[in-house]
Amino acid sequence: MEERKKVKKDDKSVMPAAFVSFKTRWGAAVCAQTQQSRNPTEWLTEWAPEAREVFWSNLAIPYVSLTVRRLIMHVAFFFLTFFFMIPIAFVQSLASIEGIEKSASFLKPIIENDLVKSVIQGFLPGIVLKLFIIFLPSILMVMSKFEGFVSLSSLERRAAFRYYIFNLVNVFLGSIITGSAFEQLDSFLKQSANQIPRTVGVAIPIKATFFITYIMVDGWAGVAGEILRLKPLIFFHVKNFFLVKTEKDREEAMNPGQINFHATEPRIQLYFLLGLVYAPVTPVLLPFIIIFFALAYLVFRHQIINVYNQEYESAGRFWPDVHGRIISALIISQVLLLGLMSTKGAAQSTPFLVALPVLTFFFHRFCKGRYEPAFLRHPLQEAMIKDTLEQAREPNFNLKPYLKKAYIHPVFKDDEYEDVRSEVSGYYLGDTDDECVTVPTKRQSRITTPAASHASGGSMRSPS
Repeated sequence: MEERKKVKKDDKSVMPAAFVSFKTRWGAAVCAQTQQSRNPTEWLTEWAPEAREVFWSNLAIPYVSLTVRRLIMHVAFFFLTFFFMIPIAFVQSLASIEGIEKSASFLKPIIENDLVKSVIQGFLPGIVLKLFIIFLPSILMVMSKFEGFVSLSSLERRAAFRYYIFNLVNVFLGSIITGSAFEQLDSFLKQSANQIPRTVGVAIPIKATFFITYIMVDGWAGVAGEILRLKPLIFFHVKNFFLVKTEKDREEAMNPGQINFHATEPRIQLYFLLGLVYAPVTPVLLPFIIIFFALAYLVFRHQIINVYNQEYESAGRFWPDVHGRIISALIISQVLLLGLMSTKGAAQSTPFLVALPVLTFFFHRFCKGRYEPAFLRHPLQEAMIKDTLEQAREPNFNLKPYLKKAYIHPVFKDDEYEDVRSEVSGYYLGDTDDECVTVPTKRQSRITTPAASHASGGSMRSPS
């Protein structure tokens, strides 16, 4: 308590940022979606994230510092992506029969065994690649935090985007290049840019076996690992043995958290890209991808409903990014198909395929202009309609006690805050609107879930 009073009186503890509440949705929409001063960097306004997903550490970062931080992270990610291909190519060259015999000749009698040879040729390259990128999502999340995003959803969206780019360059293109053109690096770098799709297109069928192995090692085994959850199980027993002292400590140790979107979604979209690329080239790979998606649907549906706790609600902000990556996968597969068809004596039909990426790109532009604003902005018309309905149905409803304590730093949350939260939560749980039908489920409401967001320090849900 004394520490709280000391912080409140310290001028250095005041952040150059604030959460502003409005009496109407219309007023909030006007303020959040307009420029407030002549200098666009003097007074910045934007929609506040949900109270549970506020990343408090980044609220006080100045505008100029944000720009510098993001420039540094863009450069760092560029070098991380393209220089990471060097150790991957080197290790994968060793993870072959010829590479092992050359670097460790004393293992030649063991390698000549048929069982050992089949394991090395089939699974070792995929396992090596998986081990190299196992810590990558955590590294990308740290980079996103350094950039200064103020919400958990923004952090995960940026980390997911970079993880997808990394997989595209190193896992997909990198594996193809190191498998064919890397041995002829001089000729590959000296050829013209319009020959690159043709070179990669020729190499795609050759690497089908590697990607089948990678799908089994990373995809199938990853789904099985999601069901077993060995890592959380081990961590729980370690915490239970050394750290758990009270029942609250036990609940926190048992908290499964939420699904790691930034680590899971880019991997799924990589397999979607592989399916699009290999469908017309090597259809034998499709059953492995179909099995993966079937297993992933069953497993993740079960985990999301029955295991994970949803720590925040981002109102569908992830979908524009997912849609953009789906479109990019379509365009990449079409361009590589053009390169492959140009080498198969189908030069006359190849020009007609040029229309595919062009039409796909304009379809993306149409969807971006027509549907993306619904995820980014709130129409004033909808805000006015909701305000009018609320005033007619609940003229005495007062959100001021809730808003007073909603966006408060976890350090300052006390018993009074919990009482206000319970009062507002009870109001919503007891709301009996005739037009709203409550569907009973096995899962408890997020309001009563004991697990808290690891960033905001509370399990509060904003009323809407």
